[in-house]
Amino acid sequence: MLVLSLDTTTRAGSAAVARDGEVLDALAGDPSSLHAERVPADVLRLLERSGLGLPEVDVFAVAAGPGSFTGLRIGIAAMQGFGFATGRPVIGVSTLEALAAAASGVRAGQPMPRIGVWMDAQRGEIYSALYRTDARAAPAGLELLDGPSVGDPAETAGRWRSLVEGEWFPVIGDGAVRYRDTLCEVAGRPVTVIEPPMLAPAIAVLAWRRALAGERPLPHAIRPLYIRRPDAELARDRRKARA
Repeated sequence: MLVLSLDTTTRAGSAAVARDGEVLDALAGDPSSLHAERVPADVLRLLERSGLGLPEVDVFAVAAGPGSFTGLRIGIAAMQGFGFATGRPVIGVSTLEALAAAASGVRAGQPMPRIGVWMDAQRGEIYSALYRTDARAAPAGLELLDGPSVGDPAETAGRWRSLVEGEWFPVIGDGAVRYRDTLCEVAGRPVTVIEPPMLAPAIAVLAWRRALAGERPLPHAIRPLYIRRPDAELARDRRKARA
């Protein structure tokens, strides 16, 4: 089974192609240019250098959020277009879950019963989720313990401290990097922080597992995971409140 994946929730973004759960190739985006300028050209370039064509792809996969609202719309629309053109399913994968799965790969061979994810949500907030690693939790091998949510880093760390009773764990993501000092201060000890890797490879593998489990959604069925409402909606509500 050939899976083509795309991540546009981060500034750089990435694309990957995997066959039967093994990543064949991956391409990091250029953070100096907009996703609208690079997608779907990056995806097609990746296929070309891998010696593959769109008709060979069995499943399309895309990061479904949270992340940049504009990036989400661009990535989902691109993969939906490919899905409609080829008659193939499109699987949306949580960016938080992909980061947790990527962390397992980064720390392969090291015990990691829990993994936290902090994504920088701007405005002094983070998108977060806390997982327990469990091979029985198909298809990702991850059980969600807290989240997904958006909020203050110190409040999130305090909530997690009470949940885990002092037994800390690695935290992955650009939010963890940005708020490392806050995380360690609230935890009361050093916390391992993992830099976020390219996400498209993890997205491809997770989508492959879900497709094997029978998940084959039609392209129009994908729904973005926003967590925080878009700025346009918040501004509209503020205008209504003032009227």
